[in-house]
Amino acid sequence: MMRGNKKEKIENLSRAERKKRWMLYQSLRNAFAVIFFISMFVLMIVLVKHMIDDHRTRKQTEELKQIREMAAQEVGVSGNTPAAAENASDSASEDVTEAEVKEEEIIDWDTYTYQILPEYRELHEINPDMVGWLYIDGTVIDYPVMQTPEDESYYLNRDFYGSTYSNGSLVMSADCVVGVGMKKYDYFKGTQPGTNLIIHGHHLISKELFGNLPLYASEDYGRAHNIICFDTLYETRKYELMAVFRSRVFTVDDNVFKFYQFTQADTEEEFLNFYDNVKRMSLYDTGVTAEFGDEFITLSTCSYQVENGRFVVVAKRIE
Repeated sequence: MMRGNKKEKIENLSRAERKKRWMLYQSLRNAFAVIFFISMFVLMIVLVKHMIDDHRTRKQTEELKQIREMAAQEVGVSGNTPAAAENASDSASEDVTEAEVKEEEIIDWDTYTYQILPEYRELHEINPDMVGWLYIDGTVIDYPVMQTPEDESYYLNRDFYGSTYSNGSLVMSADCVVGVGMKKYDYFKGTQPGTNLIIHGHHLISKELFGNLPLYASEDYGRAHNIICFDTLYETRKYELMAVFRSRVFTVDDNVFKFYQFTQADTEEEFLNFYDNVKRMSLYDTGVTAEFGDEFITLSTCSYQVENGRFVVVAKRIE
């Protein structure tokens, strides 16, 4: 009965009213069509921009790697680590007597100054804001790390050369002390590294920078990529995966554990607050433990499980 009444009302509409409704329908349909095509056009522009930016990231990274490799080769080093340099030196001096080797190891600390590793000298000359190089075998992570204490987020939206760039670079937290010198010399006449080095990077759809970091949520992936390498300007360091967890950036008033604020443990209490929390939050047990005095590296990228979410990987220094 109700359907019949509705049909009768439509039939009783004047031609002018029906025309008016038809025009309204056409206008709405055209408006939705325009919005749809504009949305598709904007989306296409965004996708093209992402593709261009990702290509720029890959191209620039390859260029920087080439500079690094060529610098290493010029001093007879095959590879990109001090270990490779030591191996090259060892092979070159196989015929040297033990006495001569011991004599060469004697260091006059009164005049000694630490030198930047050969493979990083040119890169550091190009941009002194570079404090090291992060790489993980079997992943895309193989990038320089920048640090600007006066403006921590400066390189989050700039490339290695300081040009504005949405993909940005890997950035070391401003409060972190990378250290100057070498562990084997106890950083004598250098600077002892801080307890924890925190490196931030964008979570890109293309998987560049830290786009693949959340793969560490899988225990199998974590165990297969458990060694994280970070070269400072003066030495190569290796870290073993210790914890993987999700967190977020909290408000100033939130009285909770904030992983991104821990850079130095001057007391065992400060160390345990960090260590116990990251182990408790870890998505799985890596089997790696630590004690007061150990050093760590923390990799952090955006995660979307909550507002201002973060995905975090923590590793303990082993070399």
